[in-house]
Amino acid sequence: MARAQKKSTDIQIAICGSAGDGTIAAGDILKRAMAKAGYKVIAFDVYPPEIRGFGKCISRVRISSEQTYSLKPLSDVLISLDDSHAIPHVVEVRDFGAVIYEDTPVSMVPEGAHISGHLLLTHLPYGVPFRELSEQVTSSARSRNIAAVGYLAGLYGMPRDVFYGVISDKFSAKPASLTQINIQAFDAAFEVGRDTFRLDEGHLNPPPSNARNGDLMMMSGNGAIVRGCMDAGLDAFFGYPITPATTIMERLASELPVKGKTMLQTEDEISAISATIGAGYAGVRAATATSGPGFALMSEMMGLGAMAEVPAVIFVSQRGGPSTGMPTQTEQSDLNIAVFGSAGDSQRVVLAPTNVEGCYKCAGKAFEIAERYQTPVIVLLDLYLSNRYEAVELPAKNPFKENCSKPVGKLKKDQTYHRFEITKDFISPRAIPGDKGYRHVVTGLEHDEKGRPRDQTHQKMSQKRHEKLLSVPRLPNINMSKRFGDKGKVDVAIIGWGSTFGEILEAMIVARTEGIRCAAMKVVLLSPLPLEPINALLNDSREVLVPELNYEGQFANMLTGATGRSVTRLNRVPGTPMHVQDILDEIRRLAGKKPGKAKGRKRLAAE
Repeated sequence: MARAQKKSTDIQIAICGSAGDGTIAAGDILKRAMAKAGYKVIAFDVYPPEIRGFGKCISRVRISSEQTYSLKPLSDVLISLDDSHAIPHVVEVRDFGAVIYEDTPVSMVPEGAHISGHLLLTHLPYGVPFRELSEQVTSSARSRNIAAVGYLAGLYGMPRDVFYGVISDKFSAKPASLTQINIQAFDAAFEVGRDTFRLDEGHLNPPPSNARNGDLMMMSGNGAIVRGCMDAGLDAFFGYPITPATTIMERLASELPVKGKTMLQTEDEISAISATIGAGYAGVRAATATSGPGFALMSEMMGLGAMAEVPAVIFVSQRGGPSTGMPTQTEQSDLNIAVFGSAGDSQRVVLAPTNVEGCYKCAGKAFEIAERYQTPVIVLLDLYLSNRYEAVELPAKNPFKENCSKPVGKLKKDQTYHRFEITKDFISPRAIPGDKGYRHVVTGLEHDEKGRPRDQTHQKMSQKRHEKLLSVPRLPNINMSKRFGDKGKVDVAIIGWGSTFGEILEAMIVARTEGIRCAAMKVVLLSPLPLEPINALLNDSREVLVPELNYEGQFANMLTGATGRSVTRLNRVPGTPMHVQDILDEIRRLAGKKPGKAKGRKRLAAE
């Protein structure tokens, strides 16, 4: 009897190998091909921490026909390009999942060193001669990673023509012969995979009929930041390399000069933030990007940006800390320094996107906010979001405004321009140095409305700098917060920020299918907090859960301090993304329910 075909697709493939095996390239080809075919795709690559380039690489790709929000804790397929690195990840393959591996090694394998000896009884093995297939058609084993992707595509009936286009794009800068060689390796392995009797239950059904084939773009979080910067009209970028923010600078180094704009690699992070604030003072849109250790060095100049009311955008991609910590592991532990990190009452705006599309929106919107409110704006990512790929659809029309500065207008005769004039909305008209008739002074000392140092004005100028930011939560065209799930009273509310919100959504969806009334809220604006919608959700909730990837519960502390409401904390610092199951188990505990039978996926309004 034929097995019943599932109506939807949800397959996660993990490719594991050593640096130099082409692991990341194989994953890149797979995810881009599936996105072009019309599927929803989420992918995340793990690189080795060693600067020398040795060590383990893993590319995880989740392919689905319905919207998903995170990677699954267990993969459906594991492809091993290096058994020594893949063996520890065998336990991350689900029951009756597939393990695809090289079955014709070039030399004798020591006992226990081949992955086939480590499979569980519930795993389904597929031994494939990747090396031989590559050598037979290309006279080289260098394309065995492409052969692995070809075998996978043939085994699951993936659209071959889409892979041809992606492979051609991948090697477009190389000689045409290299493209042809890799396509031949793909084809040879595809035929073997297609003729293999498949034992596992994974299915790749056609994408939904309304899938926008070709309109979806595979982008990483850092790539979306770059696209948002360019669409927002970034004029100058100053940076210093640091994992995991370096790719922002690298991409802008190739894109900004083409537009006649400026990109400068400075000698350190202090120079980078100083140049960014200097450029903002001169009237251009400027930005820098860093991670926790680099941002710590920027704290003094962040205070200057706040005191002098200078627009500046800082992208901070978090990694494990403190100090240099874990450079290639993700964490959400820089929230405190992002919101509070500077001397005195150094107010600033902090945005934290929750997905790749949000990276694009927050990047562009950050420049508008920085100009409108004349303040530094921090966009807070993390390694997981910076390196995560998703299939996204960007707007056809540029959604960002070119200039949001408050104009000065014409001064009356004998009227003196006051750079820090206190107005009804506490935002001063902004003139650029050199504008005729608008001479002014800017200093890091406390000052009066003219910009002249004056301690006696500290009370009212502090009020000015804080009060002007209170309307940020009400800005249009960006969701500073958003509620999902059940409306009205709920048993459990889950509040989250940053990349962890995808796992929160997945857990909430499952909990609702089990009959638990729950809702989830993403908070994008972390400073100043959008308290009105947050308090509304708290008032609707019997229990409140706050999952985050830091040890102290930094966001939970902020919520409790701002609302007076106690919350349940779920804190993890494994260096990897939060597990959906951990969140789901805590939801069940708070709701007083044991795991139940799911009634079917409840689609969200956002889908």
